[in-house]
Amino acid sequence: MSPKSPADETLLSKYGLKANDAILAEENHMPLYADILSRKHALIAGGAAQNTARGAQYILPPSTVLYIGCVGQDDYAAQLRSACAAAGLRVEYRVDDTQPTGRCGVLINGSNRSLCTHLAAANEYKLEHLQSPEIWPLVEKAQFYYVGGFHLTVCVPAIMALAKEAAAKPDKTFIMNLSAPFIPQFFKQQLDETSPYWDYVIGNETEALAWAEAQGGEIKGKGIDEIATYMAGLKKANEARKRVVVITQGTDPTVVAVQGEGKPREYPVRTIAKEEIYDTNGAGDAFAGGFVAGIVEGKSLEESIDMGQWLARLSIKELGPQYPSPKQTYSKA
Repeated sequence: MSPKSPADETLLSKYGLKANDAILAEENHMPLYADILSRKHALIAGGAAQNTARGAQYILPPSTVLYIGCVGQDDYAAQLRSACAAAGLRVEYRVDDTQPTGRCGVLINGSNRSLCTHLAAANEYKLEHLQSPEIWPLVEKAQFYYVGGFHLTVCVPAIMALAKEAAAKPDKTFIMNLSAPFIPQFFKQQLDETSPYWDYVIGNETEALAWAEAQGGEIKGKGIDEIATYMAGLKKANEARKRVVVITQGTDPTVVAVQGEGKPREYPVRTIAKEEIYDTNGAGDAFAGGFVAGIVEGKSLEESIDMGQWLARLSIKELGPQYPSPKQTYSKA
């Protein structure tokens, strides 16, 4: 769940938060969530990969998307189930008896968003749940696997099980999202372990620059085009499929590099009037949802990028990572 609240510099300073950042909560951040709930706030179903799953399901036919994660035994979990059911998204949660459902406090300061995530139960996901007799047959039936980078802090074996399942089958696709700059900065080894299995990798320019910095060597300090090309050219487990790297840059063109195809392509972003923008939190999740929906539907790379931009444009007109109701239908730019 994502409690969201308007915030001034005083609240940010109280918890040592930056105005525009995303971090994992430490002990000193624990009172933040009650603090937010004591102020003017909104409570929204969240979780980065779950936002993307809801976004993809927004476009795809009913009951196309399944989300797997971990929640606690509490009211927040019930609210998540309700929100996902309303979106037509199937969920198969592991329920943890010791930790509460994860929370992401979002402090809004003008156009800035400071995110502080307490993973809690989300940090308790286990490979045993994925490989259980109830869940693994669902994995085997699936053709597309999407994993958010945040899960690299939780259960790498579960990610690798999905990655290897995709690489071993000619009709399966593995998609990774870098998720936040701290993932390549502080979880480099875990991220690198997954990289041979990336059929698609999605990130924004800040995440891409952090990845290059963490890699070091010849790619350190390079520009986005060079980073995208270098990332696309990394060793790949399944060489039958070319890797595609997608790097968003806010209002600047989205950069796409395809393995072995040289210079990256650029796709202009759909324009939106400043006064129509309500909340940019979750825009990247929405882009990923639209993009993945396009890939699932067999659309061209160009149209899949446009579907991502279309859904992100809808999302930033809403509060938090939400999509408008009644449901809108995608149309090309």
